[in-house]
Amino acid sequence: MKIIWTFTLLMIPGIVSFSVTGYSGGGVTITCRYDEGYKTNAKYFCKGQWSVCKDLIKTNEQNKWVRSGRFSLYDDTSSAVFTVTIRDLSQGDSDTYYCAVERVGIDPHTEVNVEVITGQRIRSVTGYSGGNVIINYKYEMKLKNHEKYVCKTASGQCFPVINTNRAAEQKHSVHDDRSAGLLRVFIRELNENDSGEYKITVKVSEDYSVSSEFNLDIKKDDCCVKSISLSAAAGGSVNISCKYPQSHRSDVKFLCWRSGADLCAKETSVKESRRWRSEGKIQLYDDREEQLLTGSISHVTEQDSEYWCGVQSDQGHKSFITRVLITVTDTGVPKTTSSSLLSSPSSSTSNITSASPNMLTGSFLLVPLVLFLVLIIVGLVLLFLCKTHQSQGLFGDEVTQVSCKYVTVSKADLHSFLNDTDTITTAVYSAVHLPINPSD
Repeated sequence: MKIIWTFTLLMIPGIVSFSVTGYSGGGVTITCRYDEGYKTNAKYFCKGQWSVCKDLIKTNEQNKWVRSGRFSLYDDTSSAVFTVTIRDLSQGDSDTYYCAVERVGIDPHTEVNVEVITGQRIRSVTGYSGGNVIINYKYEMKLKNHEKYVCKTASGQCFPVINTNRAAEQKHSVHDDRSAGLLRVFIRELNENDSGEYKITVKVSEDYSVSSEFNLDIKKDDCCVKSISLSAAAGGSVNISCKYPQSHRSDVKFLCWRSGADLCAKETSVKESRRWRSEGKIQLYDDREEQLLTGSISHVTEQDSEYWCGVQSDQGHKSFITRVLITVTDTGVPKTTSSSLLSSPSSSTSNITSASPNMLTGSFLLVPLVLFLVLIIVGLVLLFLCKTHQSQGLFGDEVTQVSCKYVTVSKADLHSFLNDTDTITTAVYSAVHLPINPSD
């Protein structure tokens, strides 16, 4: 990713110089305006004092990018401006430059003082077919409220793919963390057509912008599968295993949980080889000898449906390699609780029907058993009283004598009696509330 500073210089009397600051490993873009009468004249950019200025790039072609080594020039005759880009800056590029128009006599020119300061040298970003990438762009805090956009360059032109002032596309999106001065660029479902050079631009004004370039290289690697599917019981754990290319052995490995459009809502990373890293419910282990990232996810829920295994460069750019899909199954634990069973008659009925068959069978067998034991006890009591008071009136003075006889009941009659719930209830109620003479 290259840092590009864009400046507009006016080659008119009164403006003799302009200062530009670039960063080692990055680049600068300088835009110079000229008088419309010089549209067909050759344009050039040179280095050193004006008297001994050495041409770095020169062209009389219009409306076409011309390149010479690390320098590019584009003469836009419709706007009467020409643009010069310097790439791969180093501290040796700090010097005085001139953008000028060739003509008879003294060439109109503008002095440009370029200062290159130490910065991190940016490498190209590597992505993998079928995966995703996240590119991090750090900008100055004073630019946090300015419009930012990403474009893909081709044939000297930059075609916008996403803008922070417009809705995000499904394939490309950005997240602008203004509190940290960090722009995160997401490119999903990579394929070979996504390879190429991109530019991130922060628009400061109509004539001035700050940009950063990066090259995206999409690779196919037979070592790694694009997607794996696993299953786990709710509340249980699941083990994951992801291969990665040998070229990323020394890079940081990560496991990202995807939540909706956010590819990396939660991240767990491991920086050392053959040492477990635990964070929350995730454990990771990187075996660099085998180029294998393994791990475990505990307390699995339905939200744990998608994760991504990937690698992270030293600039913080992320390459998502393998998609991990997790199917969460039910554990089969009954959802009935004691409080719900006692809530109300209507709810109790519905809860009972959802209870286990063993519970229902035990409940229905217990009721007739208790009733049968009550009947036996009542019968024994009545038989005892009958034997004791054969010659006395047990239930009143109207009965002077009671004869006690054994009564034979068939199994069919007993079964019919037990199945008649109303009869049982009435008999038990009558037996329990049978009035007895206190003296007896």
